[in-house]
Amino acid sequence: MSPIPIILDCDPGHDDAMAMILAAYSPEIDLRGIVTVSGNGVIEKVTLNALRICALAKINVPVAQGAGQSLMGSGDAATYIHGESALDGADLPHPTFELSPESGVELIARLVSESDVPITLVATGPLTNIALFLKLYPDLISNVKEIVFMGGSAGRGNRSAYAEFNIWMDPDATDVVLKSGLPMTMCGLDVTHEALVTSEIFDRLHAMETPLSQTIIGLMKFFASTYNDVYEMPDPPLHDPVAIAVLIDREVVRSKHVNVEVELHGTFTRGATVVDIHNMDGRPANVTVALGLDAPKFWDLMLNAVELAGKA
Repeated sequence: MSPIPIILDCDPGHDDAMAMILAAYSPEIDLRGIVTVSGNGVIEKVTLNALRICALAKINVPVAQGAGQSLMGSGDAATYIHGESALDGADLPHPTFELSPESGVELIARLVSESDVPITLVATGPLTNIALFLKLYPDLISNVKEIVFMGGSAGRGNRSAYAEFNIWMDPDATDVVLKSGLPMTMCGLDVTHEALVTSEIFDRLHAMETPLSQTIIGLMKFFASTYNDVYEMPDPPLHDPVAIAVLIDREVVRSKHVNVEVELHGTFTRGATVVDIHNMDGRPANVTVALGLDAPKFWDLMLNAVELAGKA
């Protein structure tokens, strides 16, 4: 089977950095480009982080800076989790190549239009860039195979009581994406909270004894510290790579095709994803929602990619 061509739209971010490595070093994936969006940090910081992770892991694909605000003009940064740089915890190398002169949406459009097979869009940050692409380039939608996104939840949130951070950042963009009619897969907190960075994972990283694995250990230790402080989770969940792992092996998750909507107006629930697991409201299913994770299989995929990257 030919590798799946993807564009990764991300906001690095500790878990986004790991998603970049998994996408770049998995033979099942053909990473065509990286686009940034504000989320875990302001747009300038997450864009610099994307370039630095490319330098660290020897990833050589075009990187373009995307949206710095939500569709409605708001912005925020998860410094309470990712630190002031949005990627605290280790010294990262300086970028080894220049940022693309294109905007993030322009890069998505060019890569989609140039591809001889439909491209999968993978979003591990707010969905602002994806929504703008869908609105500005409707003629290119037919060359998009699927949208896979990390975000949402069938239950609790992590930015408000019911809203997950990526969706909370731009629920209006999420609404555009959910109504696009494209096939899509949602990897929300239900599944990503099972991708825990445990002591066993740290042991496996230590055993690699590469500069890359040592840098990742520093990043993950910082991530673990803040997650424990904020959420009382000593083993932090590595959310974003799950959205890549799903493409590598669909059996890494247990999923169900259901209707998903996003709450746009609730006083306490704006940004919450309404996941109709049992079809209570009778609306047509529009999203395949990942609900459970084969954690050992996921970590084998993730750590094999780190090992390959460390030898590159």
